[in-house]
Amino acid sequence: MIIWINGTFGSGKTTTAYELQRRVEKAFVYDPERFGYVLMANVPKEISKGDFQDYPLWREANYRLLKQVAEEYAGIIIVPMTVTNELYFAEVIGRLRAEGINVLHFTLAASKSTIQKRLWKRWEGKNSWAFQQSHERLKVLESDLFKEHIQTDEMSIGEVVESIAKLSGIELILDHRRGWQKKLDRLAIKLKEIGFLKQMKG
Repeated sequence: MIIWINGTFGSGKTTTAYELQRRVEKAFVYDPERFGYVLMANVPKEISKGDFQDYPLWREANYRLLKQVAEEYAGIIIVPMTVTNELYFAEVIGRLRAEGINVLHFTLAASKSTIQKRLWKRWEGKNSWAFQQSHERLKVLESDLFKEHIQTDEMSIGEVVESIAKLSGIELILDHRRGWQKKLDRLAIKLKEIGFLKQMKG
């Protein structure tokens, strides 16, 4: 089974993905974004595209690798990735489903003001790419194509995880961590992602 967690930038996809992984007996977080950064780092600036999703290679490679992992891995694959282009959605998620792979899709929805507050906490202001993209992507993700929608404005990460698990029909492991431990774990994930991005840009 693949659980695809969609949503605009700042919606909490990555944090939710890793928290869900912690609560599932056997699960793996597959991040298509990482391949995107590797791709971008190996294309000359003169011919590079503004968004790595615009490369057919990115879509084809993620489809093929996800298909292989899904067929060989006896666990749940969790994919945190923003996809708002209907064609790209069909080329990856649609093709996987056509191959008989069970792909459950969830969009983490929130109001514009909530998303902006979350982006500010990530030090992404009004001039950041994520901030400028968020409003248009929020509108696109309202489409029925991107169901199931989970309205997260008043939900904690734990509640979002529980909601996805319930809708997916999967059982969660009890979480015995204290509040401060959860915060440290989530901070570690953010620092890991920042370190990866710096490495790619370097």
